[in-house]
Amino acid sequence: MPPQSGLPDSRDLGATWHFLENGVDQIMTRLNDGMSYKQYMDLYTVSYNYCTSSRMNSGGINETLGTSGGRSGANLMGADLYKHLSQYFVAHLRQVRAEAHDLSDEPLLRYYTREWDRYTTGASYVNRLFTYLNRHWVKREKDEGRKNVYHVYILALVSWKTELYAQLQSGAGNKLTTAVLKLIEKQRQGETIETDLVKKVIDSFVALGLDEADTNRQNLEVYRSAFENPFLAATEAFYSSESEQYLAANSVTEYMKKAESRLGEEENRVDLYLHASTRKGLVSKCEEVLVKNHAELMQEEFQRLLDQEQEPDLQRMYLLLSRIPAGLDPLRERFETHVKKAGLDSVERAVGAAAAGAGAASTSAGGTPAPGGGGDDVKPSREAKDKADAAGAAGVEPKAYVDSLLAVHRRNNELVAKAFRGDQGFVASLDRACREYVNRNRACASPNKSPELLARYADSLLRKSNKASEDADVEQALTDTMTVFKYIEDKDVFQKFYSRMLSSRLIKETSASEDAESSMIGKLKDACGFEYTSKLQRMFQDIQTSRDTNSQFKDKMQQTHDASELKIDFQVQVLSTASWPITAPSTKLILPPELLKTKDRFEQYYTNKHSGRKLSWIWQHSRNELRMLYTPQKYFLVTSTYQACVLLQFNGSDSLSYADLATGTSLADDTLKPLLAMFTKAKVLELKDGNYELNLGFKSKKIRVMLNVPIKAEQKQESADVMKHVDEDRKILIQATIVRIMKSRKTLKHQQLIAETIDQLKQRFQPRVADVKKAIDTLLDKEYLERHETDKATYNYLA
Repeated sequence: MPPQSGLPDSRDLGATWHFLENGVDQIMTRLNDGMSYKQYMDLYTVSYNYCTSSRMNSGGINETLGTSGGRSGANLMGADLYKHLSQYFVAHLRQVRAEAHDLSDEPLLRYYTREWDRYTTGASYVNRLFTYLNRHWVKREKDEGRKNVYHVYILALVSWKTELYAQLQSGAGNKLTTAVLKLIEKQRQGETIETDLVKKVIDSFVALGLDEADTNRQNLEVYRSAFENPFLAATEAFYSSESEQYLAANSVTEYMKKAESRLGEEENRVDLYLHASTRKGLVSKCEEVLVKNHAELMQEEFQRLLDQEQEPDLQRMYLLLSRIPAGLDPLRERFETHVKKAGLDSVERAVGAAAAGAGAASTSAGGTPAPGGGGDDVKPSREAKDKADAAGAAGVEPKAYVDSLLAVHRRNNELVAKAFRGDQGFVASLDRACREYVNRNRACASPNKSPELLARYADSLLRKSNKASEDADVEQALTDTMTVFKYIEDKDVFQKFYSRMLSSRLIKETSASEDAESSMIGKLKDACGFEYTSKLQRMFQDIQTSRDTNSQFKDKMQQTHDASELKIDFQVQVLSTASWPITAPSTKLILPPELLKTKDRFEQYYTNKHSGRKLSWIWQHSRNELRMLYTPQKYFLVTSTYQACVLLQFNGSDSLSYADLATGTSLADDTLKPLLAMFTKAKVLELKDGNYELNLGFKSKKIRVMLNVPIKAEQKQESADVMKHVDEDRKILIQATIVRIMKSRKTLKHQQLIAETIDQLKQRFQPRVADVKKAIDTLLDKEYLERHETDKATYNYLA
């Protein structure tokens, strides 16, 4: 190609390279002085013209690069140009290296980064000058398998790596690495450093990681060997020394703050100037040195922080120890023990308060005179104290009991949520501890006590006498009830007590709110399923149906009877036998004429409307309101039906003997005697000369006098009845569960059958192994199961 004006002849290699060398040198060393667009384009043109020259180079790449072997027509012009360019980079870098020879530490880094910036910027411009060389000659060489040929920019980096970087890092000095590590240590010691300087050196290490098999792929070998490995070793040494010294002079809690701060600093260091791949190794190394090596000290401090409720320090400890394998396991175990003890202590205080009240009553009733014989000071006897303690355990109020359980759960649940970030391991520890202290504590003389007290607490919330003023307060209290319910093991016992108390509220119309009742049933349904609450829901349906039945009965009576015949305000609740925890009374009762007539009318109305149904009157749950007509002030007596039948006997006579009352009502002695005792205590009747007489001078501060008060003995009997029914239901449920399992599995080992039965029932109650064995024996007798012919510890299901 003929030369253009002012440009060398493309056929003259010497002139061509001389022209290009001057331009390349200006770019590499004096770029800040500027270069015109025309000058740059002239350089590009000369490079292009030489590479596209038709003159074939007689030597080719084999000779110019020192290789041997024949060449094909691929001998494009470019080998000599590539060789001269490579030699220029080497010569230039040797000069740069010479100026760095006497430098070290921060001055060396400044010089290195300044030259690196200048060199890589210039190399990128030079690379574009030789675009044609890269696209054709270099590509052809690489396609033919020559791994020592690179694009011009990569050639510049390879030259830097061998001529400057390798020389500065040679020997034991590792001048660049040493200088960088010194700066990082200064920063760790609180000094301000130029982080951009560190970042540029480290970035150069990354850039020099060239994968010679694929120069487009990053290789971090240089970065790891030159920086990361010595950096991690220096990190370990620095923090090992610092942590030991700091702990020797400071408390564990202060050390945790220091460790937390240091870990944050190292995370930030990665973002500031390290390669992202170092994060995992750096954090792991710091966690080992700062946390793992001192984990035992922190774990020993845990109990003190728990006792003092130091939430920020507990959270810090959790975050630190969660970084290492199994670091939290000892904390979870100690937390479980701590919560269990706190729960037991809380119940103990509630029982103690109840015992103190019982002790005060016992002391007032009698005791031992204090030494000295003064007379007035009385010291309770050991027997009285023991009785008071027993009374405290048995007589703890449901609210005080549940509050004592909730206080511990609420405090520690909040701790788990905040300090331990809702960690599932701590949640499980809390649950195990709560399950333990809820079911086995000082107040639980029997396994059924905790579910009974919880059911009575729920009953107090849902009754009209509840002091909670707002619906929101009741709703929250019900939610709290379910918190304790979650940990009750014998949920079937709770169900029995709750069912009885619900029936009482519905029958006596003492529910504070139907919405609250429905809400509680909904919560129980969510927790235990539809079957658990199905009877409770049907009880509500019966009450609604009874309201409709009463309205229709009254309408019918008004249509068929004169108003003079309907003086008694009569309401009936018709309850389905299968849904209500109520049995027909064993006590016989003769109704007085005042009640009998109305009762017969309703029976006739109901049987006519519902043929085939049988009514059984539940007198022990019925109630009446009587008006006293013989006193100046007209009082109303609220009574049970048994009480009403006794008092109505006095309409015929003001004075009756016990025999008269027993004959007139047909009540048994164990029922009649307590009723009469209550009447005399309330001064409605007076016992004179063996006869019971109306107290014609009866007076009361209240117009409505409540006589239908439950007796404590009845509550004890109720508890015994509940447990009797629970035991019966459990036997049936265990058998049904075994049959269901065997029907599915057909054949099963003895121990496996017991384990699966217990596992399926544990959400309802905790069955005893002995009870499961009895159920298996029963099913063997009933021929639902049989023993395997050859293995007696294996059972077969019999269809």
